[in-house]
Amino acid sequence: MTQAADLDVVQFDDAGLVPAVVQDATSGEVLMMAYMNRASLERTLATGQTWFWSRSRGELWNKGATSGHTQAVRGVFADCDGDTLLVVVDQTGAACHTGERTCFFRRLGDGEEPTFAALASLVRVVAQRAEDADPESSYTARLLAKGVDTVCKKVGEEATEVVLATKGREHGQVVYESADLLYHLVVLWQHAGVGIDEVMAELASRHRPAPPSGAA
Repeated sequence: MTQAADLDVVQFDDAGLVPAVVQDATSGEVLMMAYMNRASLERTLATGQTWFWSRSRGELWNKGATSGHTQAVRGVFADCDGDTLLVVVDQTGAACHTGERTCFFRRLGDGEEPTFAALASLVRVVAQRAEDADPESSYTARLLAKGVDTVCKKVGEEATEVVLATKGREHGQVVYESADLLYHLVVLWQHAGVGIDEVMAELASRHRPAPPSGAA
């Protein structure tokens, strides 16, 4: 249960609102921005689903209540000044009312996608292909239908290709074969029931902060 004191750090504006930026827990994508008042923040923390305040309608609203595109909350964080919230979620479906994955899909000028956005997108696509009733509907579906031995064999083959390309000092080929390896590894995760968030959590658990400068 969230204690009232936990919310004392939040600086609501004169209208009783605070901006809430919603971020995908797996890919780090910024999905949307909306406003919360104290009631919607309390309900978000209590239910584990995102609740916001609609300035136009003057009422609370629950993300995904009508669309089914829900947001399961992993954590809520206040910035250093307490005047902006970061809500980290597992997004089901599209975050944007237009049907786009994120509300921030209009690129202005040059730029690149977030580093891990493509990998997170691949994980979602493979999961969708796994649900296809017809194994011939895609290469991914066919591969999964062939079972664990075939899936594991492909990962081994692609890993070998990466090694050979590296030994041959073929930079472009290392990039190409690494992409193939990652794809087949994602298929293996799907078959084994392993989530990318579990892998990322394991990597994070291995992180050891560097010792302070001058430490023995």
